[in-house]
Amino acid sequence: MAKLYFSYASMNAGKSTLLLQASYNYQERGMRTVILIAAFDDRAGRGRIASRIGLEADAVPFEPDEDLFARISAMVSEGPLACIFVDEAQFLTENQVWQLARVADRLKIPVMAYGLRTDFQGKLFQGSAALLAIADELREVRTICHCGRKATMVARLDEAGDIIRHGAQVEVGGNEKYVSYCRRHWEDKMNGADFT
Repeated sequence: MAKLYFSYASMNAGKSTLLLQASYNYQERGMRTVILIAAFDDRAGRGRIASRIGLEADAVPFEPDEDLFARISAMVSEGPLACIFVDEAQFLTENQVWQLARVADRLKIPVMAYGLRTDFQGKLFQGSAALLAIADELREVRTICHCGRKATMVARLDEAGDIIRHGAQVEVGGNEKYVSYCRRHWEDKMNGADFT
C-alpha cells in the first residue's frame, strides 16, 4: 500500500541529501522516480535541487496553483513511477498536499515529502500543517543547535547576521539567511537575549 510520508526538520538537517539518496536507491534498481520542487525555489537553478554536501539532481518545478495529481497522472501515462519525492514540501499548498495524498491512495505511488515544519517565527507553513495533519507517516530528521541539543527552530538573518523577527513567511535561502536553534536558544534570540 502506497503512503504519503513527511520527513521534517529544521534547516541543515540533511533533508535534501536524504531525498536524493532515496531517489538514487530507486533509480539504481531501474525504477523511475520524480522529484518535485516549488518553481520559485531556484537556489540550485530552476528545476534543480542541491544538498549542502554537493549532491544534485534535476527536479520538476511546480507552481502554487498547479494540480499535482493531474501532473503526476500525466507522467504515469509515460511509464510507471516507483516514487514521488517533494523537496521543500513546506511550500506546498494545502490543496497540493491533498493532491499528493490522492497520488498515494488512487495511483498507488508512494510520496515522500521533505521540508521544514515551522518558519522563522515559529509558525507552521501551510504545506507542513497539512502534511502533519494527513500524512500516513511522520519522520523527524534531526540536527543540532550550537549547544548540542536538538534544533527544532529556525531563525532568519539579515545581511549583517542579525535576527529578523518580522517579514514574509517565505523567503528562499540557505546558510547565509537562516540558522537552526533549539527552542530555548531560538526564544532567547527572538527576544533579543544573548545566550550561552
